[in-house]
Amino acid sequence: MTDVVDSDELLRRIQRARDCARQEEETWRARGEGLRATDPEAAREASVRTVAYEAVLRVLDEIVTPGEHTAQD
Repeated sequence: MTDVVDSDELLRRIQRARDCARQEEETWRARGEGLRATDPEAAREASVRTVAYEAVLRVLDEIVTPGEHTAQD
């Protein structure tokens, strides 16, 4: 895998990854809320995955818009 990509393509790939991470974070958050009353262990797992995707989102956001999110947090 030695494809050479330009900066625009790299940015598009990062943005797609960010969109995917955002969708996964929302999915796991909703799943965790739905499982909270019926399956605490699965809800805990969903919570861990939610936090992991939040971290990925923060990193990708920082790559796309450096410094913008540091001031907000």
